[in-house]
Amino acid sequence: MSTHDITLKIDGMTCGHCVSSVTEELSAVAGVDSVTIDLSAGGTSTATVSADAATSNSALEAAVAEAGYALVSIDS
Repeated sequence: MSTHDITLKIDGMTCGHCVSSVTEELSAVAGVDSVTIDLSAGGTSTATVSADAATSNSALEAAVAEAGYALVSIDS
């Protein structure tokens, strides 16, 4: 199955621990191959998720919430 990039905008992340928590939760979602996060401490951070086409946006949103952060938008 081919992969594509999904861009998530996430509020509330402030440090490296935040990045680790969100990366861990997103990486656990079925179909996710990799996660890269551009931290904007105190602002809206950007996570780029490389995932297969079957990966649902709702699963990604749930993973961000499980890590304790607010998902602002998803651009797939």
